[in-house]
Amino acid sequence: MKKFMAIYNTPAEVMAKAASMTPEQQAEGMQAWFAWRDRCGDHLVDFGAPLIPGQTIQQDGSWSAAQAPINGYSILQGESLEQVQVLFTGHPHLSYGEGCTVAVHEFAAM
Repeated sequence: MKKFMAIYNTPAEVMAKAASMTPEQQAEGMQAWFAWRDRCGDHLVDFGAPLIPGQTIQQDGSWSAAQAPINGYSILQGESLEQVQVLFTGHPHLSYGEGCTVAVHEFAAM
């Protein structure tokens, strides 16, 4: 089977709203993620994790705040990209707010 990385992108304004959620609201929101996990079954290799804002290294060796709105990942497997894409229909990340997206990339053979 092929492996794929899903990268969750969230605009800063949506992240700011999420930061103010109560623990109860966060727990409730995770229920949709657990339902997605269960629906994926063996296709989900690594449920993933949220990511905090990162740093980007420049060619000159200097570091700066990363500008990409990446805030999480998951790793899946499937026979094809199309098979994995189906698993993202109704994904909970897409309901967080305007501009939330999921990018899916196939791992290159090495």
